[in-house]
Amino acid sequence: MSTVLTLHALFSSLNEKLGLKWITGSEESLHEINTTKDERAEISLVGNLNLIHPHRIQVLGSRELEYLDFLKKNSRKDAISQLFSGQSDLVIIAKQLATPDDMLQAAIDSNTPVLSSTLSSQEVIQNLQYYLSSRLAEKITLHGVFMEVMGTGVLITGPSSIGKSELALELLTRGHRLIADDAPEFSRLAPDILNGSCPEMLRDFLEVRGLGILNVRAMYGASSIKHNRNLRLIIVLQEMEDAIKMDRLHGSRRNRRILGVDIPEITLPVGPGRNLAVLLETAVRNHILNAKGYDASQAFIERQKRRLEKAHQ
Repeated sequence: MSTVLTLHALFSSLNEKLGLKWITGSEESLHEINTTKDERAEISLVGNLNLIHPHRIQVLGSRELEYLDFLKKNSRKDAISQLFSGQSDLVIIAKQLATPDDMLQAAIDSNTPVLSSTLSSQEVIQNLQYYLSSRLAEKITLHGVFMEVMGTGVLITGPSSIGKSELALELLTRGHRLIADDAPEFSRLAPDILNGSCPEMLRDFLEVRGLGILNVRAMYGASSIKHNRNLRLIIVLQEMEDAIKMDRLHGSRRNRRILGVDIPEITLPVGPGRNLAVLLETAVRNHILNAKGYDASQAFIERQKRRLEKAHQ
């Protein structure tokens, strides 16, 4: 996978957090950081100085500079030459340490940008790893309303006009929070984590048929909006006649695979007199119990089994 990430974008995003300053290069530069995953070259994106398997972003702290100072003249020259050989796209000097003259000249000659940071090398690496994992994560846009219900990220989906937005509106009045309406974006941040957020153009807004576009933040306050949440449960709204053959003991729970992550999915039949907000809250409570290892249907089966065994004694 290859994603274009410019040094300008990285600097703009992390300038204040990392206390970045230019040593060589310019903020206006369109210099790109190569994010192509190359297993053969075993190139990682960021880390402390490594000349054997160079990182795309090399971070130098006091220990790395002391190591270079410890080398003999020719060995030091070779090390600096290798550092600026073109395999690394950016060098960051931690803690605003002074950049040695020979390193500075090598950076200029090779046209390799060098930045300094006020943070320690480990803090720089941790912040960069988090930024890069979010910036370069696999993404997908799904149709539905994404909400935080009882601290759980829930995607409400189903056919058009089935009542997703009306259900979201009722959940808002019950104290839950809106993340995104219509087109939430999900990013895979870890092997088992999908994080959902709202595109900036849609943030704070909810469309309800008959009422039009509503500004949820203006109507219900800032506490009614959540910026992002990990996706833990999918609720599918379905017409009652289409869901008539559901398993009455276990319900409709199954898994849906999104970007390689299995997310529990529950279908709720929609029909006259059914309070979907209460049903959804109950589904979330039951999901939380399942996550803790408790399965009500299995507990019920075990109880019946014990009763039958006792009756036959």
